[in-house]
Amino acid sequence: MKLSNKGRYGVRALFDLAFHGEGTSSQIREIAERQRIPARFLEQIFQDLRRAGLVSSKRGPRGGYQLTRAPREISLGDILRAVEGDIAGYAGDDAGAHEESPELAVTEAAFRDLGRRISTCFEEVSIEDLCMRAEEFGVRRNTPGGYVYSI
Repeated sequence: MKLSNKGRYGVRALFDLAFHGEGTSSQIREIAERQRIPARFLEQIFQDLRRAGLVSSKRGPRGGYQLTRAPREISLGDILRAVEGDIAGYAGDDAGAHEESPELAVTEAAFRDLGRRISTCFEEVSIEDLCMRAEEFGVRRNTPGGYVYSI
């Protein structure tokens, strides 16, 4: 299975909202800059994420996007389905395969099973898991206003 840039960017964007936004709104240009994603492409991705109910938007100078659920409640599977559709990677159409070819039925069933396993893997990882991993890796969160003072 290979993820498209749209899927990867969608995951990175929601990770960014959870990790750096911490419950506040973030603007697309900020996310695009931190995650090195083209802003125009990110706008399209956020439209899909908003339609799926994963993010909400707010207009105005303090506007932007924010998560609609807690990071622990959003799986990578939720994000990938929102921007890419079916994530199993294999729909398979084995209608009548048993009558025509037992060999075909065997391989079709195997691909369906593998698709379900892949889907389950994406369901088991949440945005919160990514945030915890970022902390383990020593990734620094953005501070309010973007300034870091040190003496």
